[in-house]
Amino acid sequence: MTTFDTDVVVIGAGPVGLTLANLLGVRGHQATVLEARHELIDYPRGVGLDDESIRTLHTAGLWERVQPFTVPHHVVRLVNGTGQVLATNNPRTQEFGYPRKHGFVQPPVDKELAAGLDRFPDTDLRFGHKVVGLEDHGDHVTVTAERRDTDGELTDTITVTARYAVGCEGGSSFTRKWMGVDFEGKSPSTRWVVVDVADDPIGTPSVYLGADPRRPYVSIGLPQGIRRWEFMLHDDEPTELCDDPAFMHSLLRRHVPNPAALKVINQRTFTHHGRVASDFRKGRVFLAGDAAHLMPVWLGQGWNSGIRDATNLAWKLSAVLAGDASDALLDTYTEERRKHASDMIDVNMAAGTVMKMGRLGGAVRDVAASALNLVPKWKSYFTELRFKPMPRYAAGVVVDQATLTPGRASAGFKRGGGALTSRLAPFVDSAGELSPVGLQFIQPRVTTADATVVLLDDVTGDWWTLATWGTNPTAFLTEADLALVRRHRIKLVSFMPETQRPWAEGEFASSPAPVTVVGDTTGALKDWFDVRACGLVVLRPDHFVAAASLTRQASRALAALCKAASLTTAPANEPALEGAPA
Repeated sequence: MTTFDTDVVVIGAGPVGLTLANLLGVRGHQATVLEARHELIDYPRGVGLDDESIRTLHTAGLWERVQPFTVPHHVVRLVNGTGQVLATNNPRTQEFGYPRKHGFVQPPVDKELAAGLDRFPDTDLRFGHKVVGLEDHGDHVTVTAERRDTDGELTDTITVTARYAVGCEGGSSFTRKWMGVDFEGKSPSTRWVVVDVADDPIGTPSVYLGADPRRPYVSIGLPQGIRRWEFMLHDDEPTELCDDPAFMHSLLRRHVPNPAALKVINQRTFTHHGRVASDFRKGRVFLAGDAAHLMPVWLGQGWNSGIRDATNLAWKLSAVLAGDASDALLDTYTEERRKHASDMIDVNMAAGTVMKMGRLGGAVRDVAASALNLVPKWKSYFTELRFKPMPRYAAGVVVDQATLTPGRASAGFKRGGGALTSRLAPFVDSAGELSPVGLQFIQPRVTTADATVVLLDDVTGDWWTLATWGTNPTAFLTEADLALVRRHRIKLVSFMPETQRPWAEGEFASSPAPVTVVGDTTGALKDWFDVRACGLVVLRPDHFVAAASLTRQASRALAALCKAASLTTAPANEPALEGAPA
């Protein structure tokens, strides 16, 4: 029998690899992180952090450490060459528990992610280890790395044996090349120079995207008094020109007096890419973050898309490592994450096109933007960030609400779409869509017997949850269902109006399994169920809705979920029989 050095080898100590290792650690699994550099990158890169990523950081137990390096409600304004505001992106909703957008400074955040690994005695972060070899042996992997000193001299070669390996080492990923998958998309030739300065000489908060036909630019106010500028280089301007202080001063002079007095933290040039790997998995080896997809920076989604990868993959690896699911669960990773990453790339590429329009195209754009701002519906499309594709899993670990078929989920029912739709027609929303399956569940503040006005994730935890509205979930579960609930540590929850919580706590005390009664103190949970044709939901460990049904369909929904997630039905202390159905 193979003896493993660790459960998962993570290649690359960027934010994605570090987040993945932390998520594995909080769920009790081992990880070894191998990083070719001798220290974390110390200059700012990513600057935008969204509410989905914060929810992940909270799950990893790191949000309180990271929060001091962020600023909430980071407003983005698209302006033209005269400074006219064409569109404002300023979402104020907090359906997932946090403001939708934050500005942040990446180096100290990365340091907190790395320091978080110190909590886990069996998790190891090794700098100066460049991965040069990978082998998949069918039941395990071996990863070979060269250990080099700070002068680049080879001091040793090591091999790490693990159950799985995940490449998180960026766009030039060794892992992706080893997998032999295509890296599809475009790499536009447009170059940009980015400049980060301390002691912000402007002082205005938030973000300005300058769609100036003369030279597009970006100006960003960041935490800790940092200001970032990005300027597009014209085709006839060689990259080496950015090494000339006079040239750089000419770029900055339109934005700040006396550019020579700026305290420059970092300056570099880069090219935007829009690429996605054709597959995120090969056997026991996976890709995540920039190794799996590269996207332009316009909407600040490169960092966040990588964190979504880590979130999705971590719980699935945890389930398989714990023996809760078969390896087939891991096939859903590419199925769920690739399409959304591709959609985000398309939106970012489109945003870049709007930014880089010439004089004639820019004039047409400005007129169109002015007209759209007069229409509240279209104005809110930009203000509330509705153009950003939200992850919605139509395939994978989901159960179709209409048919309770595992592995697939329709985006919603339509009026006149069949007997079920007709019966539930009063619940169809204004868009004609009904099903929440595949979407992230909301996170309002709630109250329980043990906690007052806390975020919902603090109550449900980071694993499976089966929740009903207004009723006792055990009333609809058989003895076999309750055995599955115990086997897979599914938390049973009853959402109640806060006025009903004391009654429910007493009434449900003698239930055949523990039920946590959650008081809906804000009415958000009632509103959520009120416009959807379900009284029961099953939430995945990443807080997405895996299944939704009427309460009387609880047994069927739970059985379908087991199939969709390849969950074992054997008791926790007994191995599943070879070849037995999940």
